[in-house]
Amino acid sequence: MDDRLTAIEETLAELLRSVDEMSAVVAKQDAEIARLTARVEYLMRRQAEAEAGAEGGVVVGDERPPHW
Repeated sequence: MDDRLTAIEETLAELLRSVDEMSAVVAKQDAEIARLTARVEYLMRRQAEAEAGAEGGVVVGDERPPHW
């Protein structure tokens, strides 16, 4: 019975260590996702500002672009 209890305690210790390792990985991924999300939002704002400030028209229907 004592061997069985020791085996259970060892398994539990291994599981707890695995959970701690996975928790660290998830925390690192969360920080990376937050950083990348902020970067994408910045790039989207920058692109929207560039498009809003760009001169030139929009090609409509059969109208040929000015470079043709």
